[in-house]
Amino acid sequence: MVRLNELVSWSNNLLQVDEYQDYCPNGLQVEGRDEVRRLVSGVTASLALIEAAVAAGADALLVHHGWFWNGEDARVVGMKQRRLKRLLENDISLLAYHLPLDGHGELGNNALLGQVLGVAPEGRFGKGPGGGIAMYGALPAAMSGADLAALIGQRLGRVPLHVSGGGRPLRRIGWCSGAAQGMIGEAAALGLDGFISGEVSEATVHAARELGIDYFAAGHHATERYGVQALGEHLSRKFAIDHQFIEIENPA
Repeated sequence: MVRLNELVSWSNNLLQVDEYQDYCPNGLQVEGRDEVRRLVSGVTASLALIEAAVAAGADALLVHHGWFWNGEDARVVGMKQRRLKRLLENDISLLAYHLPLDGHGELGNNALLGQVLGVAPEGRFGKGPGGGIAMYGALPAAMSGADLAALIGQRLGRVPLHVSGGGRPLRRIGWCSGAAQGMIGEAAALGLDGFISGEVSEATVHAARELGIDYFAAGHHATERYGVQALGEHLSRKFAIDHQFIEIENPA
């Protein structure tokens, strides 16, 4: 068992939340019971995940995608009301970590995505402390774009969208989970041969072709399953509490 405020304080310090300028509040978003014995984690604080957390007897729910995003309707109505009501009536806390969970050097989505793909990070780029949340490194061996797409599909369980940047062998690649498709220009400026993100935009296809860099849209959800699981396991070991990751399937 751990006190909620101790769990939140440890997580905030571990992920250095104060170092990030984010689009949402990081840390405790909804306060529930004071003590946490069972922690459930998942990617997004959807109603389906909340219902699963209730069924699992969770005291707290840990997610990557929480609520209260900049620019959203502040009213507690409709979908937001239904989600919030289920948490409050079950006294379950909601903890959410967005960019800090993307950028952490050990528990972060990008550090772990590199491990899953077998690419050790050599450096970082983009916005965020420590040089940015995006990472780059060398593939174990040069491969074609088609071969890298197949590897991504095998490791993530989801076939990526692959846009060829010219067909040359790929040796050094960059990656950033989630909606990081706009960073393709920075990846190309670093001289990288390929860039992986979660989402793709219409303009990303043209950028890849004109910049001569292979691009892979591997799925927003698929690239961001790892950090929240790792953080949940870390907290479980640190505070001797139960932890369960619950997968809510999402093809996007």
